[in-house]
Amino acid sequence: MRLPGPDHPIAITPFGGRVVVKAHGQVIADTRNALILREASYPPVYYIPRGDADMAQLARTTHQTYCSYKGEASYFSLPGAENAAWSYEAPHPAMAAIKDHLAFYANRVDGIEASGA
Repeated sequence: MRLPGPDHPIAITPFGGRVVVKAHGQVIADTRNALILREASYPPVYYIPRGDADMAQLARTTHQTYCSYKGEASYFSLPGAENAAWSYEAPHPAMAAIKDHLAFYANRVDGIEASGA
């Protein structure tokens, strides 16, 4: 387990606006409670509470990855979009804020719209 620091900063803050994720013309997630994770030089990622996502449209897969900063990620597919979302179900303590949240690959959904921040 690695901790964020000056050489690899990670900041998690409330987004403060609305985030809508759409796939196949349907809303998959709609929230005003998203977190935005900014990690080193990577593009920002929106983490959406699972309670604000239509989990009936997401199917858990067996795919998993590991991040030494965040922990083990589980993945979820949408029809026609394998492993379109991921979640850290038991993140490392420094990343506890993203527990019970989902993030989506922008290139595997129709769009991730963020507004009002």
